[in-house]
Amino acid sequence: MTRIWDLPTRLFHWVLALLVLFSIVSAKIGGNLIDWHMRSGYCILALVLFRVMWGFVGSHHARFANFVRAPASVFSYVRALRGGSAATQAGHNPLGALSVVAMLVILLLQASTGLFANDSIASEGPLARLVTNSTSDNVTRVHKINQYIIYTLIVLHLSAIAYYYFAKRENLVLPMLTGDKPGTGFVSSIDDSRVRVRAAVLLAIAAAVATYVVTR
Repeated sequence: MTRIWDLPTRLFHWVLALLVLFSIVSAKIGGNLIDWHMRSGYCILALVLFRVMWGFVGSHHARFANFVRAPASVFSYVRALRGGSAATQAGHNPLGALSVVAMLVILLLQASTGLFANDSIASEGPLARLVTNSTSDNVTRVHKINQYIIYTLIVLHLSAIAYYYFAKRENLVLPMLTGDKPGTGFVSSIDDSRVRVRAAVLLAIAAAVATYVVTR
């Protein structure tokens, strides 16, 4: 076994997944849950900001420089995957990396537009008062449309997990729970205990930035 995913990365992944699920459900139910929907969005904003910073100073496999690949590498991996010759990756494979970046960008867009959005009835984002009604309405439309992109990314993510499990016999979920992945020759992530303080500091900074934005 090789330690691939550090604890901060794993906690980020699962907490974000729960928050996104709650945000979807609370938005659909509406009513009094709208306030909690917005709070969930603020937490998502803080988490995404944390992950962006963690992508530069986190452990080996969490850093963008170690998993984001050029388009040519992505196409090459897809060809190898279709031909059955794609090698097992320690961290994110080129397609998974693309999914991570897309999800971060789309969730950042969703959380940001939510700050200026309104429901045309009684609720509005904390920054809606800073823009015109017309601008808020336009941003709200983007916020509503963007949810379908999020649904699409979620379906693709779950489909990829199922494909790798059933077709390639590779469990992508377990390593994200335990942090460890079977196999040899992988580059190990640094010991969790050496990154937790750093992660806590970055999370505090991300939370402070998000709090400042939503309360200004």
